[in-house]
Amino acid sequence: MAKVPLAPIGKPLDASLGEVEIERNRHAHAERGDMLRARREQIAAGWGDKYVERVHAKQKLTTRERIDVLRDAGSELFEVGRFVNWGVTFGKSESPAAGVVTAFTRVHGRWTMVIANDNTVASGSWWPQTPEKIERAQEMARRLRIPVVYLVDCSGLYLPEQGRSFPGRTGAGHIFKKNSLLSAEGVPQIAGVFGDCIAGGGYMPIISDRVFMTEQAYMVIAGAALIKGAKSQSLSSLDIGGPEVHVGQSGCADVRVPDDETALELIRAELAKLPGSANDYYRHGAEACEPHFPASELEAVVPDDHRVAYDAEDVLARLVDHSLFWELLPDRGREMMVGVGRVDGLYMGFVINRQGLTDNPEHHGAKKPAGVLYKEGIAKVSAFSRACDADGIPIVWLQDISGFDIGVEAEQLGLLGYGSSLIYTNSTNQTPMFTVLLRKASGAGYYAMAGMPYEPVVQLSTPQTRLAVMEGRTLAIAAFNTKLDDDFEILTDDPEERAKIEAGMKDVEARIEGDMDPYKSASQMDTDEIVAFGELRDWLVTLAQAAYQATGYRRGKNPRIWSLHDIDALSRPRG
Repeated sequence: MAKVPLAPIGKPLDASLGEVEIERNRHAHAERGDMLRARREQIAAGWGDKYVERVHAKQKLTTRERIDVLRDAGSELFEVGRFVNWGVTFGKSESPAAGVVTAFTRVHGRWTMVIANDNTVASGSWWPQTPEKIERAQEMARRLRIPVVYLVDCSGLYLPEQGRSFPGRTGAGHIFKKNSLLSAEGVPQIAGVFGDCIAGGGYMPIISDRVFMTEQAYMVIAGAALIKGAKSQSLSSLDIGGPEVHVGQSGCADVRVPDDETALELIRAELAKLPGSANDYYRHGAEACEPHFPASELEAVVPDDHRVAYDAEDVLARLVDHSLFWELLPDRGREMMVGVGRVDGLYMGFVINRQGLTDNPEHHGAKKPAGVLYKEGIAKVSAFSRACDADGIPIVWLQDISGFDIGVEAEQLGLLGYGSSLIYTNSTNQTPMFTVLLRKASGAGYYAMAGMPYEPVVQLSTPQTRLAVMEGRTLAIAAFNTKLDDDFEILTDDPEERAKIEAGMKDVEARIEGDMDPYKSASQMDTDEIVAFGELRDWLVTLAQAAYQATGYRRGKNPRIWSLHDIDALSRPRG
């Protein structure tokens, strides 16, 4: 029987870092963490207390109160897309979280994707990027085969911005295609309708397997005001499409309930009827355990300054159970580290960039910078990714990468071809892949390591993440290259022209630095969520459990017949 040879990795903090370094790293992370928490609180407040009071005056719960009733007591909510539209204004209005909450949450022990219109933000309207955010959450649920719950309280498009959310390939109508795909693939969908559900908001729940309507809810293609204008009929929206109509006559909803709490109780009851989690089965007799080194130490392990190195082993040791890991091909492509560890007892594959300097196999005795993709590392990662896909092992990509190697030698060694092989592999994998941008996510390296364009199920950033083609200073040099000498110094002796070039380079650098801000990336949906380093372990537990929860939809080999064993056997020296 082939066993998975997990071995201890990582070192205690004080074995590799001094007290000054540890305190400096923690202080920098704490400052960024404080900002993250403050911004999360600001988003959770929606449009503020006045709008919360309006909801309560109607004897309704706010959206976040509904989610609290729905989820298991004491379970944590893992939001995705929280920062969509962050820092963006539409006229004088903002749309916190794009007016919709999307989150992984437990209901009767099952991971569920909740999609809930925020009724404290323009009555749950759809803003620019709201449809795309909903579709992204639906796709996560589809890829993981976890149930979807829609808590619908939506007054339709935010009409002043309809031109940015109605048309286009991923416009509002694409939500209903995702509804259909989920239904076609057997993913359970349950809807609670709590208030205004106009136009697209009315269509959204219909394809669900169960639809519950409260007495205050209605679903209509057009509301009362439009009917009055078009047909001169004076009716209320409840008359047109309330529960009396859709439960009693049209059959577009299943159950009529008196209030929010009852609807949520019945939704929980429906979810309880579904098969339970397969997590314990796929643990293969192992117990879920914490890392030997606490995950909270990651904020001391990883320096805030992206130019300062750290040990990849020390990161993994604070993410995997018991800090045990099986590294494959350890002597090849040393700039990359690949292998398998357990997360909450469930096997996960890991790919992580090493930092600092590493051996250069092309030049004996020489060193080269890690955090860059070279030939051997690319080939190693490609083989590992393909094997994980064949074995049904979900993959976690931990990026801290500056890009591909460049230059004459790199081209002669065929990096374009090796890179294309890796891109093909990651584009065709069926196993769930999750990407974490630890610090740098630069150039084509970001693509090759399953960045967002390669559709990981979830991509997380940290407050330290810098996502860009190249650093601001480097790009400024490239932009003004014709005005610089070989040492990148300004050529001209004219004071006025020199000042103009200096100002131009500073402007370019500042603009690029701003573009690399993780909050900007999250605002425009270039990443799914920003999480603190100390939260990464909990996130990986959630994603591992969600990946293994369902059965029968993807290959999941017994560990003794993994393809990874073949790679390991062939890489060992003979004798």
